[in-house]
Amino acid sequence: MKNIVQRARKRIIHNQAEFGTKILGLPAVTKLLDETSEWDLSDVDLNLLLSKNNGITYDTTVFNETFNKTILITGAAGSVGSEIVRQILMYDPGKVILCDQAESQLHTMQIELENSNPGADTTFVICNIQNENRMRQIFKDTMPDMVFHAAAYKHVPMMEHNPTEAVLANVLGTKVLADLSVEFNVSKFIMLSTDKAIYPTNVMGASKRIAELYIQSMHMKGCHTKFIITRFGNVLGSSGSAVSLFKYQINCGGPVTVTHPLITRYFMTISEAVELVIKAGAIGNGGEIFISDMGEPVKILDLAHKMIELVGLIPDKDIKIIFTGLRPGEKLYEELVHGNEINIPTQDPKIKISTGGNCYKENIDKLIAELLNSVYGSNLEIVKKMKAIVPEYISQNSIYETLDPITEKVVV
Repeated sequence: MKNIVQRARKRIIHNQAEFGTKILGLPAVTKLLDETSEWDLSDVDLNLLLSKNNGITYDTTVFNETFNKTILITGAAGSVGSEIVRQILMYDPGKVILCDQAESQLHTMQIELENSNPGADTTFVICNIQNENRMRQIFKDTMPDMVFHAAAYKHVPMMEHNPTEAVLANVLGTKVLADLSVEFNVSKFIMLSTDKAIYPTNVMGASKRIAELYIQSMHMKGCHTKFIITRFGNVLGSSGSAVSLFKYQINCGGPVTVTHPLITRYFMTISEAVELVIKAGAIGNGGEIFISDMGEPVKILDLAHKMIELVGLIPDKDIKIIFTGLRPGEKLYEELVHGNEINIPTQDPKIKISTGGNCYKENIDKLIAELLNSVYGSNLEIVKKMKAIVPEYISQNSIYETLDPITEKVVV
């Protein structure tokens, strides 16, 4: 069916999955009739089960904000950063600077854009955002109008064992970019944050919360630069995501590993998340924390079941599911706002602004300086400093629980 609506597509997939049917997508009839065209049946994308979006919508507000502008994107070779690049190029910016320290991935992006956007003015820069002198030269050479800051370490268990790198990348890197944005009169700075920054239970989430606090403090200083924060949850198909892991495990014949039978997460497709980030950046006036509409949280166990069923197999019969226990720093469910924050609507029904949260600390500069001075000490010392900045940071399933007040803990 050429124009099948997504609701009908989901119903078909769900109904047939109950019978163990393997579901494949057929190319358009015009492609089937073209004898010169090569085509294959393709596995149905799991995004169809979880996505709420029917495609990227061209937005005139974004066009007005980005047309003919110089835009710097950090983490531009990553899953989300690269999609920011692709979508920004839809709006005919003057120049796009792709900044990343991953040489191979950045090279892959260069090849892709040379084929897909041969006329675009793009610059590919290999740099670690923590390197202030190098970043200053990049700002001086390119004079960006907007900065989309997507560079970050994001994997919870990995950062739990490497708090030094979490602080250096997520806190120091953000600070360097924010300070340089003010120094070089950048119009807008859009930081990508995470639901794990809300009541953090792990090093990664706490490091992103500290970065949020610093960005909010920059706004409170009344700078020319408009500082904007966007928060969203897990991104389907991003590197290291549950979907990627489950696909690999299913292809290997199982087992599929789920940490806990009750664990849930918010999910978006990469294109959905990035579309909302760019729109939030366009409508933001500075100081806002934009929350993307993530829909209802998804039980990871249900996600595993669906993925197994979509390839025509039966969970726990053809593919075994085993529970491995919560990983260090992991909690059962995520949140998008603090308890004292209130969401107010925007002109886009999929984007809300979080207000009323205590996202400003008068002495944040001093606290971050003390944190950065501790990064080459012991892990316990670093995390202790982080907890001093973020009092609501209570560790879960982690060696850092010894630093928390002795109270009866509730697993969340």
